[in-house]
Amino acid sequence: MPLLNLTTQYLATSSHEIKLAQTSLAHGGVGGVDLLLTQIIKHLGGKFISTVGTDEKAELSRKAGADDVFLYGEGVDITAKDKELTDGEGVDVAYDGVGKDTFDASLASIKPLGSMVLFGGAPGQVPPFNFQRLNSSGVIFPSRPSLAWFVHNSEELAKRSAMLFNGIEHGWLNFCIGATFALADGSDSHRALKGRGTTGNGCAYGVIQREMRSH
Repeated sequence: MPLLNLTTQYLATSSHEIKLAQTSLAHGGVGGVDLLLTQIIKHLGGKFISTVGTDEKAELSRKAGADDVFLYGEGVDITAKDKELTDGEGVDVAYDGVGKDTFDASLASIKPLGSMVLFGGAPGQVPPFNFQRLNSSGVIFPSRPSLAWFVHNSEELAKRSAMLFNGIEHGWLNFCIGATFALADGSDSHRALKGRGTTGNGCAYGVIQREMRSH
């Protein structure tokens, strides 16, 4: 829980500081980070566009607070859909945790002077690209952040953790446990991840702790 929240906290406040009415885009918006990112961006007054793979995941994203959700896949033009939802302007920031498969669409979906925040690459890392491409995109600000650099001392950790505890205490931040797996069924969790059948956070920790105590 702290790891995911700290990640979403720096994404929405430091990698790109979400301001009132700014619009963001995120792909596969039902993972642990994405569902929390949705809630934090909405708490900060921003708007959230999410792309997902199924109708069931779309509903989960909407429940987290996403303003607009659409399905990606064969034949879906992510950039065109994004521009349609933003009256042709594009988003202020694209949070891309997918990488290779969505990077180009994310980049093309951002308005001039917007931010491109790449924070993952599950299907594969983004290959090297020519930064001159940003000239024609309107001086977009790209970044590839990592949590370690945002909690490098106790003061930073305390400041960023404060949002986590505030959100839980006041009920505007909820954590979705998508599935639980017994320690003996660990291979099932990997198959679920590989098959893109997961949502929220898969949790084996409580089960592992109980089994360790029993032995």
